[in-house]
Amino acid sequence: MALVLREADVKSLISMPEVVNWVEETTRSYGLGRARNVPRQRVRFPKGWLHVLPAGDQELGVLGLKCYTSFKEGNRFMIILYSADNGQLLALVEANYLGMMRTGAMSGVATRYMARTDADVMAIIGTGWQARGQVLGVAAVKPLKQVLVFSKDPAERQQAFASELSAMTGVHTQVAETAEAAVEAASIVSTATVSVEPVFKREALRPGTHINAIGSNALHRKELDERLVGRANLVVVDSRAQARQESGDLLGPVERGWMEWDNLPELSDVILGRVSGRQKDTDITIFESHGLGLQDVAVAAHVYQKAKEKGLGEEIKLLDL
Repeated sequence: MALVLREADVKSLISMPEVVNWVEETTRSYGLGRARNVPRQRVRFPKGWLHVLPAGDQELGVLGLKCYTSFKEGNRFMIILYSADNGQLLALVEANYLGMMRTGAMSGVATRYMARTDADVMAIIGTGWQARGQVLGVAAVKPLKQVLVFSKDPAERQQAFASELSAMTGVHTQVAETAEAAVEAASIVSTATVSVEPVFKREALRPGTHINAIGSNALHRKELDERLVGRANLVVVDSRAQARQESGDLLGPVERGWMEWDNLPELSDVILGRVSGRQKDTDITIFESHGLGLQDVAVAAHVYQKAKEKGLGEEIKLLDL
């Protein structure tokens, strides 16, 4: 019997601190060769897209894939989870909330290893769905004293977002007048937009700042000034293969010869100590997050186990061999 887990089930079963730990564990397994990830594949049709991200984790004993469609009506996310022991279908998991939490958790892990130990002010550029996860992920690993918010949304929406995040995290959150004003005051910056041009002027960034850039998951998208990327002390990706395929932020610096795809460290290298996440307090560090199916599958595996323990979800008979 397979288990169907809906959004309400997922929300009741996870918290950001545990998702951060799950994501860190599976990323470590990936670095040790005990987990596999295939870069996102996209199928384009006249009215929308299908995206598929296959992966598997030996340590967790699961194989699976995240798939979603992107149409003008919105995005629809699903994770299909199988046993790595016998191929049995374990679960179908609605994954909109799960994906937001996983993306935020990846930035949380990167911040844990790459930000200054005393970093306590965060700037978030963007006030959409994914921006929430960014603040939650960083707040899970750092004792933030302030979050500064800026986006191109109307002032009322920015203020509503700030109020919501204050209530969720207990951290004082306020709207900044400009992106630069937010960045200038911060030691951690997250960008969560679909912009095709830099979202803040590079001159606003202070020495020692860590950046989590999550929006550049297509070659035409660009959140960061390429000269900022080129002069950063360390740029880390979640997967070299996937970054090469879809990182608009990195395409320009690579084309200009400022960095090479094959030399980019992956976050697993930092977690395993193969690469230092920070040499000194004045370093500018960047994590380019593109979203790996592996992390989604791993989080879904933990959610599945918790659901079984708590008796949540709907059992269905499907593909009974």
